[in-house]
Amino acid sequence: MTVENFPALPADRRRPAGGAGIGHHSTVASVTFTSQLRRFTETPEVQTDARTLRDALCSAFEINPRLRGYVLDDQSHLRANVVVFIDGVRVRDRESLADALRRDSRVHVLQALSGG
Repeated sequence: MTVENFPALPADRRRPAGGAGIGHHSTVASVTFTSQLRRFTETPEVQTDARTLRDALCSAFEINPRLRGYVLDDQSHLRANVVVFIDGVRVRDRESLADALRRDSRVHVLQALSGG
């Protein structure tokens, strides 16, 4: 399976959701957060020209800085209860977040469920 501070992504590489325009096919990656996170804070759907998971998450954090604390720990690694999928494949590298994105990648961020 495969799914500190981030440097700011230049404004010309970020787009709000729907940035591809009406009648155009999306040529940018999208980041979507599942409803579990929406209970705690706003979770924007972001379309971005980012080429790595780190940069894509940074785009979302720039829109809502509080989201960072729900997704990343104090080492800027994915929290233990957060799972990320890129194009349906689970991210394994939870530390560097350097997984590559295609221009049309779909990134889904969700909280892992646990219980007994």
